[in-house]
Amino acid sequence: MSDEPLVLGIETSCDETGVGIVRGQTLLVDTVASSVEEHARFGGVVPEVASRAHLEAMVPTIERACREAGVQLRDLDAISVTSGPGLAGALLVGVASAKALALALGKPIYGVNHLASHVAVDIVEHGPLPEPTMAMLVSGGHSSLLLVPDVTNDVRSLGSTMDDAAGEAFDKVARVLGLPFPGGPHVDRAAREGNRIAIDFPRGLTTGRDMERHRFDFSFSGLKTAVARWVETRQRAGEAVPVADVAASFQEAVVDVLTRKALLACKEHDVDHLLIGGGVAANSRLRALAEERCAKAGVTLRVPRPGLCTDNGAMVAALGAQMVAKGREPSDLGLPTDSSMPVTLVQA
Repeated sequence: MSDEPLVLGIETSCDETGVGIVRGQTLLVDTVASSVEEHARFGGVVPEVASRAHLEAMVPTIERACREAGVQLRDLDAISVTSGPGLAGALLVGVASAKALALALGKPIYGVNHLASHVAVDIVEHGPLPEPTMAMLVSGGHSSLLLVPDVTNDVRSLGSTMDDAAGEAFDKVARVLGLPFPGGPHVDRAAREGNRIAIDFPRGLTTGRDMERHRFDFSFSGLKTAVARWVETRQRAGEAVPVADVAASFQEAVVDVLTRKALLACKEHDVDHLLIGGGVAANSRLRALAEERCAKAGVTLRVPRPGLCTDNGAMVAALGAQMVAKGREPSDLGLPTDSSMPVTLVQA
């Protein structure tokens, strides 16, 4: 029998019902039931639809995860669940489910931070995190630069998005270009056929004064607006919109800023490991440019495989397993959800 903690993680912060099971630093199963198709016709996630989808998917997803991992619920050492940040109703479904399991099984519960979980998931793929690690999380709701001395209790925010997060900007630009939702994969795909220097789109918060006041913050609202205006100008003139070139130029502006600021943070904080997580970390150009720039700067790059970049239960289980292994006190059974939970609060 292994002495490593066996932890089940539940993730319901947005539109995916994720259940993962981790033993120590080994991922046994990562099961996801997504409701993205139910939101596609609205062009974005509808909170009430997401909550109802979680309710329907929760029990079957837990059962499938246990079956595929070959474990019984009674074998678990702990339950881990995302308690924030995220959509309020969606979070409630996950936390209520985790509480029911913990109470019925007599197991400890860990209410953990969604963003810290995106950092912890890399442990199951590439091993223990160097301490400290620089983490850049980029998703539909977050663009954050974090200094992480200890993912279980010490995560420090260096900068974050001031308006549209990177993933949100991808969705909005995709809509402007007539591409489906979610926009990230479709923009990435279109960009592969385009010229990334065809259009000189702006790089937000990178001028001298901005770098003094918002050194590690991000802003993609102006970029999104610039793309929309460029496309509208072409359409008014009756000219065809070169979708591939627009997608490639927009994408290049985003990843240029992200990687530039991340490596600046590594240099100024004397950190030689950069971890990139979150849904946008699956973007092929972000991965390629980060690898290129990290190699030149002598920084080791860690990026989980694409399936572990998007929201999933494995990341929550991974952080929960680290909590147990390091002897962190479990959360109270009355733990709340917090839709705006700060990244510096790793555990509820």
